[in-house]
Amino acid sequence: MKKVLILGATSSIAKAIAEDLAGQGTGLFLAGRDSFELERMAADLRIRYGIQTYFGQVDAEDFVNHASFIKKVIGTLGGIDGVVFAIGHLGEQPQDSHDGETARRIVAINFTSAVTLLAPVANVLEGQKHGFILGLSSVAGDRARQSNYVYGAAKGGLSLYLQGLRNRLDRHGVQVFTLKLGFVDTPMTYGKKGLFWVASPERVGMLACRTLQKPAGVYYIPRFWRIIMLIIRLVPERVFKKLSL
Repeated sequence: MKKVLILGATSSIAKAIAEDLAGQGTGLFLAGRDSFELERMAADLRIRYGIQTYFGQVDAEDFVNHASFIKKVIGTLGGIDGVVFAIGHLGEQPQDSHDGETARRIVAINFTSAVTLLAPVANVLEGQKHGFILGLSSVAGDRARQSNYVYGAAKGGLSLYLQGLRNRLDRHGVQVFTLKLGFVDTPMTYGKKGLFWVASPERVGMLACRTLQKPAGVYYIPRFWRIIMLIIRLVPERVFKKLSL
């Protein structure tokens, strides 16, 4: 039985990923902030799929304790075959762009926590020469827009970090996947203006798990976002800065 850690497990997309992995007989460790919901999820998946499930509380901003948390997770699972990084915080831009502290928090949760949580996992996977890292990033990181550039900067940093891990770990038999998500119908995006072609978290979770059967690399979900973001990246800066995006 494979053993996978899901970070940010109570998000809508992470729940869909957990369901899909559980259906494949994968043992899971569910990590997040809401211990009550984590316990409920673990019990539900254990009963319905007959898999080993564990859960634990982790604070994305408690950086100094992340390495010890990962050590505890691996000890509880008795090893690890993969990790899903689904931690995210959208914030309230454009207001947050005027407040250094809230902007710092967006970067800390979306990017810094990925570094401090994934680094110890990467070391273990590299040593055992197998496994995977699946990181949920965003198309917002492809080009900064005035409406969400703090969040976009954090996700852009996450994508680059995963790219570096992929370059480092590929020769050691470890696959690193970067999923750049478009708009998804989650509580994080509820009520936001300007959203279009919004995907359901269930579909995104299903597509994310399908990605694990492909070569390591960067994947846009849904796929049409690759074309959309290519067009946006090609817009000249002198034109782009005049757009209200």
